[in-house]
Amino acid sequence: MNKQPDLPSKVKIVEVGPRDGLQNEAQLVSADVKVELVDRLSKAGFPNLEVAAFVSPRWVPQMATSAEVMERIARRPGAIYSALTPNMQGFEGALAARADEVVVFGSASEAFSQKNINCSIAESIARFEPVAKAAREHGIRLRGSISCAFGCPYQGEVSLDAVADVVGRMRDLGCDEIDIADTIGVSTPRKTQAVMLRAAAEFKLDQIAGHFHDTYGQALANIYASLEVGVSIFHSSVSGLSGCPYAKGATGNVATEDVLYLMHGLGIETGIDLALVADAGLFISQQLGRKGVSRAGNAIAAKRVG
Repeated sequence: MNKQPDLPSKVKIVEVGPRDGLQNEAQLVSADVKVELVDRLSKAGFPNLEVAAFVSPRWVPQMATSAEVMERIARRPGAIYSALTPNMQGFEGALAARADEVVVFGSASEAFSQKNINCSIAESIARFEPVAKAAREHGIRLRGSISCAFGCPYQGEVSLDAVADVVGRMRDLGCDEIDIADTIGVSTPRKTQAVMLRAAAEFKLDQIAGHFHDTYGQALANIYASLEVGVSIFHSSVSGLSGCPYAKGATGNVATEDVLYLMHGLGIETGIDLALVADAGLFISQQLGRKGVSRAGNAIAAKRVG
């Protein structure tokens, strides 16, 4: 199938499974398994992998092995290996671990910000100023992630102006890229386009990423809608790992295998080997003792068995 002329010819897929995907798994995953997963995904050709979070192990036990994982992974030349860093202590950990990119996170919802990190949106962004300054000084990429940009489990609707405000604040921090996240998976295509276009009024469209959860089965539709307005960076999680602990009922990120199947079917270049990603999804699903949720991944596995 030829690429449709109104869609980007190439997209960047950021694989977030090793961090965002595994972070909320109740079952602790060993460093050995995490390293194996990252190495498999690196070989598949991802340009950017979110690998670690330098946060308190008391709050996020799954990420206690972040330094070890970052030390042991086989880094593919040219690929970006990212780490979540909520404060300067986290930044120091990411710096020591040779992270190529650090990620700070805020919310477009005041209610979510208060429930999640016990402070206002403005206060949360102010906390990132020393991290942003340190990242610039060390020549490390800075990415900003905005949760609940399409809806909030506590306040419901989130206005376009609220999203634009946080995008502007992230821009002023000096972020190289900004993620617009549907944390609880409530958006639909028209709303997705409205949010993305409003965000693009504050920040360069080619540096805006879509981060969609599939709670209501709309993630792929929202990704396609984002493509239609020119968004060309998307986050996904191998085998659709995990969800959000602060959003009741929210399912995991959209599965990477499903996103790749869509992109390749549209003739959009990703630079990623879908078969290798499907293998990685099967590997981590087996380690977790359950079947993966990726429809494309499961279909590929079934064809091989058949």
